[in-house]
Amino acid sequence: MASPSSRRTMRRRARLGLRAADLAARASRAAGRGNGSMIGGLIALKIDPTIMRQLAADKRSVVITGTNGKSTTTRMTAAALATLGDVATQADGANMDAGIVAALSAHPNAEYAALEVDELHVPHVCDEVTPEAVILLNLSRDQLDRVHEINGIERRLRAGLTAHPEATVVANCDDILVTSAAYDSPNVVWVAAGNAWVGDSVSCPRTGEPIVWEGTHWRSTGSDFARPEPDWWLDETHLYGPGGLSLPMTLALPGRANRGNAAQAVAAAVTLGADPEAALAAVSTVSEIAGRYSTVQHGPHEIRMLLAKNPAGWQEALSMIDSDAEGLVIAVNGQVPDGEDLSWLWDVRFEHFESTRVVAAGERGTDLGVRLTYAGAEHSLIHDPLEAIASCPPGRVEVLANYTAFRDLNRALTRARARSTELAGHG
Repeated sequence: MASPSSRRTMRRRARLGLRAADLAARASRAAGRGNGSMIGGLIALKIDPTIMRQLAADKRSVVITGTNGKSTTTRMTAAALATLGDVATQADGANMDAGIVAALSAHPNAEYAALEVDELHVPHVCDEVTPEAVILLNLSRDQLDRVHEINGIERRLRAGLTAHPEATVVANCDDILVTSAAYDSPNVVWVAAGNAWVGDSVSCPRTGEPIVWEGTHWRSTGSDFARPEPDWWLDETHLYGPGGLSLPMTLALPGRANRGNAAQAVAAAVTLGADPEAALAAVSTVSEIAGRYSTVQHGPHEIRMLLAKNPAGWQEALSMIDSDAEGLVIAVNGQVPDGEDLSWLWDVRFEHFESTRVVAAGERGTDLGVRLTYAGAEHSLIHDPLEAIASCPPGRVEVLANYTAFRDLNRALTRARARSTELAGHG
């Protein structure tokens, strides 16, 4: 939580909130219920609803949002900003108010902040932290029973940005909905970050007229709304920027989407004064985010963990699967954080695996199995993800899971490693 020196500059009510948050966080850790940051943030906000504004008052902040890639891009942005000074940021992807307060209070003397923010919360968070830059990654359908209709999200973001004309918007011009949200802002840095999922933007979000694609360029048939010329862009080997900038880009993370995330992180850091080459070098060292993309050894299996949460994210993650791996486990739950409506499974092209044997797992493995059957993908059904992994031949196993399935499998693997270590110690 906040340091004594920073607390002296805050209102008495806020200082009381931070002390109560400290106590709650310690109690949570002592009870083995996690690090306590979320409960601490919730309590601090209850005691002083203005505490986020006070904590962010002396920080140069970047807000990062979008349907997919928020946590990765936030980690990359924090790495790039760290070339300038200390950075406050979330380590665990907690992207609503309590998590943001916890991150800010945990780094009270940091000059910079890289804040992941849920799309629905961006307008009021921007009101509180007055960001210097806002990164808009992409917009597509998400959890159908939690997130509003996607054009409604675009309109909310557009209104939120209108209230902050001083902020530089770092926007993906390959995403039509993102472009619409940023189009009227006076300070926009356009980044051609790519967008493999265009199923949610076949018509203009402003006029309803059809969108026409001509190569990488797109335009509305009913207005002058069209893809802006990018200030930053990339190819398979380099990142390009203003003034003829050309930098080799080799990332620790896989996939075209992560190259786009890196481009936007660098562009945002540069708007705050970072050296482009130093920012890209820092971004390139990011190798895993809360277990995502990590590789763990479990018995005879080397497991690579991938996370996906909605159709666009699943389509991107599926493109990263190593078809030469000895096994592929896809785990799907349907708990509240995942969205209980799994109809989105039918929007994902599982036909990609028509020549690869899949093990369907998770609480909703049966739903996934039905989808795989219609996709013509050979598969078996083993609900427990650890047992599903064990059923694969020894060697590398690719695991793709949605939110709670990913979380629960990580916990199960951690417990298994602890048991193995304990048994080895007794031996």
